[in-house]
Amino acid sequence: MTQAMKIAIVDDEQDMRQSISQWLALSGFDTETYSSAEDALKSVGADYPGVVVSDIRMPGMDGMQFLKRLMSVDSGLPVIMITGHGDVPMAVEAMHIGAYDFLEKPFNPDRMTELAKKATTTRRLTLDNRALRRELSDGSGMMSKLIGASPVMERLREDILDLGQADGHVLIDGETGTGKTLVAHALHAVGANPGRKFVIFSCASQDEEALGRRLFGPMEEGGLLPLVEEARGGTLVLEDIDALPQSLQGRLLSWINDQGSPAETRIFAISNLQEQGKSCEDVLRPDLYYRLAAMKITLPPLRARGEDILMLFTKLSERFADEYGCDTPEIGAQEAAQLLQAPWPGNVRQLINIAERAVLQNRRGSGTIASLLMADNEAVEPTMTTEGKPLKEYVEAFERMLIDNTMRRHKGSISAVMDELRLPRRTLNEKMAKYGLQRSDYL
Repeated sequence: MTQAMKIAIVDDEQDMRQSISQWLALSGFDTETYSSAEDALKSVGADYPGVVVSDIRMPGMDGMQFLKRLMSVDSGLPVIMITGHGDVPMAVEAMHIGAYDFLEKPFNPDRMTELAKKATTTRRLTLDNRALRRELSDGSGMMSKLIGASPVMERLREDILDLGQADGHVLIDGETGTGKTLVAHALHAVGANPGRKFVIFSCASQDEEALGRRLFGPMEEGGLLPLVEEARGGTLVLEDIDALPQSLQGRLLSWINDQGSPAETRIFAISNLQEQGKSCEDVLRPDLYYRLAAMKITLPPLRARGEDILMLFTKLSERFADEYGCDTPEIGAQEAAQLLQAPWPGNVRQLINIAERAVLQNRRGSGTIASLLMADNEAVEPTMTTEGKPLKEYVEAFERMLIDNTMRRHKGSISAVMDELRLPRRTLNEKMAKYGLQRSDYL
């Protein structure tokens, strides 16, 4: 994500812009010069990979007008203004408009370099944050595994970005199979230092004595560090935090307190407590719980994600069909309704299993999705949730799936999809926009 930062130098005086450019180039910056604000605006726009150094007094569009235009295009762009001795009040006004800082002529070149370094660092952080937000919305990188267009998934991705870049510890809870460990990976990946250590350990894996040694030491095995040392400076993910014995909860709290703020090592605590009527708050000592739960993410169950169920099933079955070298099973209206109505006690993990088995039975040419759900849920009416969904939700989910499948079969041919579904182009375009379907994904 790191990119080379540019510095755009805008000044109508050739000697001035050349001298600034030469000095900054000697300091290691990539510079480009413009003799007018109008010329600069042709190249400097939103997400410009650098900063701007501009004189205030210029013919045509002056520096103040130029600054206002830049701020309207990208309010996060650092602009350093150069002013004459009598223009300091104007420079102060520029700061109120949004200028990063100003330099009064004649200025110390070292001061220019210092300001340029600070401004480019600020700009890089701004652009990195924007790229992360685009990654969330585009579904690329680590976020591609957090598939879903439902409101709860959109909120989850935003929460991951916000909490990932914070300094505090995070408690992650939710039903089994919802992807809590995946979220821990995502939180680390979008953090300020994704290259730092990332250590995962289950608190339910050992007895109390062995668990204490593994977490805090001393270690009997030669060369093996306790986890708090192994993860130092990075992220320590503690799965099954609710299984941590009371005595070790106290030691963990002391270790957290000794780190101070901000913490050198972040804790992502994952609660897998499945006991009816109990939560992680009931089994952890209050002072530890509130330290860990200052930031909290609760993953939505699959049954609350609406049309995401069909989207996930389609993507998973395509992946397994490619893996097994066979055709992807196509599901009809009845099977789509069964998938939407299933209670999904195993959540996404269960859906993955269903999709793989659906592909295998489709390869054999036998079996139904209903039979797979029946075997999985072991209930008299396994395809019905305890809470019904509005008819509109079923209709929209099926409509999206139908357009998606038809676009795939016709490899993005709009005219072919219009003919098969008997839809006018405008209606098809509106529905594709509504469901977040892009023709480019099918070409």
